[in-house]
Parts: sequence; structure tokens; C-alpha cells
Amino acid sequence: MVGLSGGVDSSVAALLLLEQGYRVEGLFMKNWEEDDSAGYCAAAADLRDAMAVAARLGIPLGTVNFATEYWDRVFSAFLAEYQANRTPNPDILCNREIKFRAFLDHTLTLGLRRIATGHYARLVEDARGYHLCLSRDEDKDQTYFLHLLDQEQLAHALFPLGELNKQEVRALASRAGLVTATKKDSTGICFIGERRFSDFLARYVPPNPGPIETPEGRCLGEHPGLAYFTLGQRQGLGIGGQAAGLEAPWFVAAKDATRNTLIVVQGHDHPLLLSRHLTARQMHWISGQPPRDTPFACQARLRHRQPLQACRCEAFSGDSVRLSFTQPQRAVTPGQSAVIYLGEECLGGGIIEATEP
Repeated sequence: MVGLSGGVDSSVAALLLLEQGYRVEGLFMKNWEEDDSAGYCAAAADLRDAMAVAARLGIPLGTVNFATEYWDRVFSAFLAEYQANRTPNPDILCNREIKFRAFLDHTLTLGLRRIATGHYARLVEDARGYHLCLSRDEDKDQTYFLHLLDQEQLAHALFPLGELNKQEVRALASRAGLVTATKKDSTGICFIGERRFSDFLARYVPPNPGPIETPEGRCLGEHPGLAYFTLGQRQGLGIGGQAAGLEAPWFVAAKDATRNTLIVVQGHDHPLLLSRHLTARQMHWISGQPPRDTPFACQARLRHRQPLQACRCEAFSGDSVRLSFTQPQRAVTPGQSAVIYLGEECLGGGIIEATEP
């Protein structure tokens, strides 16, 4: 069962599996219904494209609505994190709970054995189990978003695009006459789509204005709510660029929840924006258990498409780890994920809890 989203990547995933001799079916998932009339999700257009692809490939296409599961398992946690003034990544939870849980469970009940998606990742199996590895296309690699998957989920998964780059994928779609060959890649929140994020968030997290201050306590203005900002953010502050004779843009450096105050600094690489150490909680290890030896040298990624950063995993404590980086990391954000790699293999990751200089 291929999760056909109406995009080029899942379309080519289905094409490749057919060419490899699999019996393939498609499933279109609709998981957001809160504001269909606003036109943000374009679910109807995506469904039309998925139907056209299925017809071209000669495979059956089913539809399913996981809106309740998405709200309960993903979106409610997303809102809770924002209300706690952290910055979550819902796409990561969406993969674990919807694409590789609800979708997988639905597929198995229909009597099919595997699910496939258009993710850019590779899966390697050996005597120790399943290993999630980097895609050949480093720019499109999506292992960051898949690091919460476990051995059971990976045992039922296929990633047909893992050895390809985006240009090759589009070329295959074009040669096969698929309507998605030149379709623009989707962006925005998983299943919710593109929109002005602050306006969207304000519908669920009410404004709570407070002061914008420098680290020295100088008041520069007022913010509409801490939840609407993330560390390192430059846009939307509404303050000028001069202070103490220095002309430079302002960036969010911290959130003081106790005083409902947004702390800002000038300069892209201000010291308060840099950290060499972080603690991550709720660690998940894809193998099912942490590496036996610590400390160990590894790499980490703190956001999607960030080049892998050299670091050391220095200590385990319960479900937490401490990472120390060779180079200072900018705007390390609580609520985001720190994902750990050893060579090409994604070992797992956790939620960033705290940072140190």
C-alpha cells in the first residue's frame, strides 16, 4: 500500500514498486477538516492528482480519513508544546502516529503486508535488525522526520526513493506521463498545508501580550504572545534596528515565561544565540536500546536540512542524553528534535530540553 498524497514523490514510489514486481494499491489520507473552506489544504486537488496517478499506473486507490487520530495523537500535543512556549515539530510526530501507525494498521487490516511512502531515506536490514540510513540525495534527506520509528514499523516499510535524487524522480514521473511530474513540492505543517502561521496559531493559542526587552532590561516594544516566536527568529518583531549606535537586525534570544518577556539581541551570531551543549529528553533509539558505550563520537542534526554537526554523546540519564558539539550551534530551540547519526545511520533522537554555552 502506497500512501499517495497527490505529489510527485509518492507517485514515483508507486511507479518504482510496480516496476519491481510488487502488487501495488494506493491510499489517499485526509487528516485535517478544521477549515477546508479556507482553501489552504487543497485536499480536493491533491485527491484528483492521486486519482489521476492511480489511473495512469492502473492501480486501485482507496481513501481514508484519519482526522480524529491526527487531532488526538499529533495536533493536541503540538498545541500543548506551543502553550508551554516551546517550538515543536509536528511532522515528526505525524510520521510516527499517522503515516507509520494509523496508516500501517489500516493497511494490515486490509490484508496487505507493507506500506510505502515517498520519503527520501534508505532502509538496511541485517542480523541486528533494521537500520534507517541517509538518502542518497543529501538535500532531500528526510531521516530527521523519521527518527521516531521503531523496528516493527520499519519491518513493514519501504522507501523506494532512497537511492534517487529529486531530479531523477521528476524525470521518471515525466517519462511515465504522471500529472505530478512538475507539481510544486508541498510545504507547511504536515496535512494542514501552507498558511500564515501566526494567524493560524492564534486561533488555538490566544494572544498574551508582553514586553520585548534586551538582555540588560531595556524595553523595546511589545510582543503579542511568546508562543508566536521561536529562538533565532528575525521577522515579525516590529522593532527598529538601532541600539547604542549599532545598526543591526534583532533576533529572538530567549523567552522569559515567568515575566512573559521576549528577550532579543542584535547580530546573527550574538553569543546568547550560540550553544555548544544541549540536553535532549524522551530519547528514542531506533534499534530499541541506546548504544552500550558512552561517551562516543557521532553527528547530530538539530533541524531539517542542517548539515550533520560533529558532536559527542556524553551521558545517558534515564531517557535523556547530553550532546557536546565541536562547533557552537545557533538558536538551539527547546521543543525541537536533536537527531543523532553514526556515519550514514540515524540512531534516533529526542526533544531538546535545555542548552549550555
